[in-house]
Amino acid sequence: MNIPSDLKYTKDHEWIKIDGDVATIGITDFAQGELGDIVYVEVETVDEELDREEVFGTVEAVKTVSDLFLPLSGEIIEFNEALESEPELVNNNPYEDGWMVKVKISDASQIDDLLSADDYKEIIGA
Repeated sequence: MNIPSDLKYTKDHEWIKIDGDVATIGITDFAQGELGDIVYVEVETVDEELDREEVFGTVEAVKTVSDLFLPLSGEIIEFNEALESEPELVNNNPYEDGWMVKVKISDASQIDDLLSADDYKEIIGA
């Protein structure tokens, strides 16, 4: 299982890459494996300001639909539009091509609450 050490994680199985005041967010390799074949990613919150843990979208797999929770408060500034025609990118490459949104972080202190790769591995038993 791929859990890059340079990323941050949440207990909701999202990964976060911090680059200055912008966070790129997606779901982890573990999450996509649990969901199975992803058939649709819906994000209708671009240009909206959301609080941490608010739902910013959904992921639909063959057997289930899961909410996506924002790990950091901020404005959603970009959606990975490639996922509209190729949602399987989340399955094939969750940490690169399968990213979901970019967020302009409004409260950088929240970064300290995110999990390290080692902490996330403990949660999933890796």
